[in-house]
Amino acid sequence: MDGIALLTITVLAVFVGFEVVSKVSSTLHTPLMSGANAIHGIILVGAIIVAGQATDPWVLAVALLAVVLATANLVGGFVVTDRMLHMFHAKKDAVEPKGGSK
Repeated sequence: MDGIALLTITVLAVFVGFEVVSKVSSTLHTPLMSGANAIHGIILVGAIIVAGQATDPWVLAVALLAVVLATANLVGGFVVTDRMLHMFHAKKDAVEPKGGSK
């Protein structure tokens, strides 16, 4: 494929991805993030494999950049998911009785 076709596919994928994600209700964001984290884990493994088999220096540089960005995306996704899940936990002060019953 030539560069114009690859650029066109990338731009269309960005628009489709934005439209799909923007239509998701707020109650489904946590499961969506968990699924996205699984996909980012697969992307990270693929980037590591490409970096391990790279023979040209520029391919190695791009592959290592992909590893760094995929790692940041994966870790950030888990941090956001963890924060979202903590929003659903009850606060300890509200659950424990006040004044004690001893």
